[in-house]
Amino acid sequence: MKSKNVSIDFVLPWVDGNDPIWNQSFRSHLPESKKSDDARAVRYRDWGLLPYWFRGVELFAPWVNKIHFITCGHYPEWLRLDHPKLNFVRHEDYIPTEFLPTFSANPIELNLHRIKSLSEHFVLFNDDMFLTGKIAPEYFFRGGKPCDLAALDVIASRSTTNQFCHIVLNDVTAINQKFNKWKVLRNNWHKWIRLDYGTCLLRTLALLPWPYFIGFRDPHLPYPYLKSTMEEVWNEYSEQLTETSAHRFRTLADYSDWLFRYWQLVSGNFYPINVYRSSVYYDIKEETLPTIEKTLLKQKKKILVLNDVEHDKPIPFEYCQKRIASAFRRLFPEKSSFEK
Repeated sequence: MKSKNVSIDFVLPWVDGNDPIWNQSFRSHLPESKKSDDARAVRYRDWGLLPYWFRGVELFAPWVNKIHFITCGHYPEWLRLDHPKLNFVRHEDYIPTEFLPTFSANPIELNLHRIKSLSEHFVLFNDDMFLTGKIAPEYFFRGGKPCDLAALDVIASRSTTNQFCHIVLNDVTAINQKFNKWKVLRNNWHKWIRLDYGTCLLRTLALLPWPYFIGFRDPHLPYPYLKSTMEEVWNEYSEQLTETSAHRFRTLADYSDWLFRYWQLVSGNFYPINVYRSSVYYDIKEETLPTIEKTLLKQKKKILVLNDVEHDKPIPFEYCQKRIASAFRRLFPEKSSFEK
């Protein structure tokens, strides 16, 4: 089952945490109550790995139709804004003016459907998600449907950050308001009960007795979306998504783009695959550096995710950054056409 004649875009939101103008705007809008969370350097520091994101896409996914690179207006000096496959998108180009400036990922991602040139089929990346092996369009879409893993999970098991868990709970609650769990599973049981899901299937089976959805498995990976799904969800939850878009920083009342993903899953509008088989995720810390380097250089996976998270013991940032960048340079020694 292949995606015939499907034009697929990539979407990459990005922020330069070192930009003094952005920093001044950020801190001038930051409420006192947010300074312990949103002002943490770990949330915005730049690892200098963005060129390798573009090199990976050009080398391993040359079929991509367009890359929509989204920022508040700044961009790296080395980036070729005139590249025929690059659409440089400022927040003001698609997010309603009354919601700007914004420093939360939620308004940025919830309003993607407003980008005029965005394809119906697109993949949303974070800048910590790198292509490190040849990947086909059918990895993201088959028969025009997004490829995804449908599995139940428990929200609290994935994060100790209460704010984040609240947002996921809001998304799941919205799904329960519109969909009956038993009908969803009965209508598409072959997409939820699959041996190739591995341990994720075991958790789904364990959570079957609950009458409502209590959570979904959320891989930290690029997500394929349909723009029409986003529009459909906006029609159903316009008030809630508008309120979230008005929040300059994350709040407990927010909704996230995962609501669109959950909607695709419970609607049965997806093609089932085990996304973990071709991807790997690592928290960046000194102990994981050898494994990260080995995974990169031996190209063990098609997608490598390197997450910058806060640890009890601060990591040696410069040391880790140099080692990871060195490994990337060995894998991608040549500049991409997106670089000057």
